[in-house]
Amino acid sequence: MKDLKIDNGQGFDFGKTALEYAKYRDIYPKELYDRLLSLGVGRPDSAWLDLGTGTGTIPRGLADHGANIIGVDISSQQIEQAKKLSEDYKNITYIACSVEDLTFADNSFDTITACQCFWYFDPKIIVDKIKRMIKPNGLFLKLYMSYLKDDPIAGESHSLVQRLNPNWVGGSPALQDLNTHYFDNPKTESFTIDLPFTRESWHGRIKACRGVLASMDQKTFQQFEEAHLKMLQQLPEQFTIKHKVFLTYYHIAK
Repeated sequence: MKDLKIDNGQGFDFGKTALEYAKYRDIYPKELYDRLLSLGVGRPDSAWLDLGTGTGTIPRGLADHGANIIGVDISSQQIEQAKKLSEDYKNITYIACSVEDLTFADNSFDTITACQCFWYFDPKIIVDKIKRMIKPNGLFLKLYMSYLKDDPIAGESHSLVQRLNPNWVGGSPALQDLNTHYFDNPKTESFTIDLPFTRESWHGRIKACRGVLASMDQKTFQQFEEAHLKMLQQLPEQFTIKHKVFLTYYHIAK
């Protein structure tokens, strides 16, 4: 995938990160899932579409509450991992498809979510699709969670990626998306939280980001791997990283 608004047009492919996503990116806290439930995401017998589902982390986190869930992602590799991780959930269906190519009927879903991904979509196409696919007064919710660069460990990891991959702009597209509203009456929330990691799990979480495995060539990735592991050896085995969670949601009238 290439987008001139992201990483100066540098290509990236999250399919290359599918194994790391499956192993290391299930990091969303209970506080987030509780808030999503309170907004109606995942409620029993509701129809829920998760766009850019990746390895299906958010659907799995709420699947026990009884929604009928469809997760969609453009990466067949990510969807393959999602299916493996969701074998115990009969109420989740996964589809490898560009969200711009979705063809669900009008008024199909009570809830549509987009986690860590809405800025990758073409709003000229997907905004109208969401309006059409969602039921009257249905909930559309965007979610973004990121480490904070003023966290000492996160800041050092971030600086290393940026030094080796100077086209990478980190979360800038996501932050711009947070301030762009395609639907009326937006509601926004945010909170910070310290998430636990080990040296291995933090290394895996950083490898899975867009600036590393998704876009680095093999030589550059080897340089990153060597330098990051050396950095991590100076840390205790367990630590926390400060993250911020952003929610933007809309009840879409027809």
